[in-house]
Amino acid sequence: MSSPEFPPLLPATHPLVDGRTADSPLVRAARGDRPDRPPVWFMRQAGRSLPEYRASRAGTEMLDACLTPDLAAEITLQPVRRHGVDAAVFFSDIVVPVLLAGVDVTIVPGRGPVIDRPVRSSADILRLRPLDPAALSPIREAVAIVVAELGSTPLVGFGGAPYTLASYLVEGGPSKEQLRTRALMRTDPHAWAALLNWCADVTGAFLRAQVESGASVAQLFDSWAGSLSRADYQKRVAPHSRRAFDALRGSGVSRIHFGLGLGDVLDLLPGIGADVVGIDWRLPLDEASRRLGGRVPLQGNIDPALLNAPWRLLERHVEEVIEAGSAAPAHILNLGHGVPPETDPDALTRIVAFVHDR
Repeated sequence: MSSPEFPPLLPATHPLVDGRTADSPLVRAARGDRPDRPPVWFMRQAGRSLPEYRASRAGTEMLDACLTPDLAAEITLQPVRRHGVDAAVFFSDIVVPVLLAGVDVTIVPGRGPVIDRPVRSSADILRLRPLDPAALSPIREAVAIVVAELGSTPLVGFGGAPYTLASYLVEGGPSKEQLRTRALMRTDPHAWAALLNWCADVTGAFLRAQVESGASVAQLFDSWAGSLSRADYQKRVAPHSRRAFDALRGSGVSRIHFGLGLGDVLDLLPGIGADVVGIDWRLPLDEASRRLGGRVPLQGNIDPALLNAPWRLLERHVEEVIEAGSAAPAHILNLGHGVPPETDPDALTRIVAFVHDR
């Protein structure tokens, strides 16, 4: 199956085109420029630790909140108001496009996405339907609301990488080892390729809808690909992540790739379309830059485990991350994974103020 062809993405009213976000620190850093200070935002900043998020979402299921434009927009904006971060990240979930394509998925509190009928055979894969672009209208509407409020602050759109989406579909829920997923990958390569292409197309459409509607940067999350060997990632996964990024071809929007445990395949990520590589907390940024030949902007990688540490320790850690990030052409300060739900929001606000005042 060949990748679909896409017309130009950005309308004249897009904040990158009309200039609102074109010179923002985040967009500049993502393009390899180095602002006076690193821009800072946090993965999973939209919600989780914020009391205003919990109040907004009270009585509303997660996926219902994602598909209610006014509510999704409000939650997206909350951390910008509270923390003063240099970018908003769209409030949604990586399984939203899977749901909109007709797969029965729910998010179980304390567990995560759960698929009632896992996809484990060629027949299961053949039942998967393409994502109707019209189904993405709540996403477009929510992004438009957010962008109208943000002004010069850019919005980061996001999607789940094909391997991570496939692992949820095959396992039926979160799995650290993805034993069934890796077994399907090896035992039925044709079915695997069909499944990964489907995942790439739905997440690509999800990313595309956010970018067309105003997102200035796009990030692909690969939460589970760290379980793969380098050979399996390169042969059986990377081409499909490239296909997902191809949905943004011709947009001029910078693309970030973030994955957990991908230290051994960092050098492959620019080849799939990543303009910026996100680094988890395991690998110092100067070493990550060395592995990438010193040519690629980096994002990361404050250890989320230290967010509730005494400020003296956290401040020193943030300084170390910024110093290590100076080895790269540009650096976007972020966490090495998402904000833990139990994080004191004041710690995030304090990090932003510290970076802005340096």
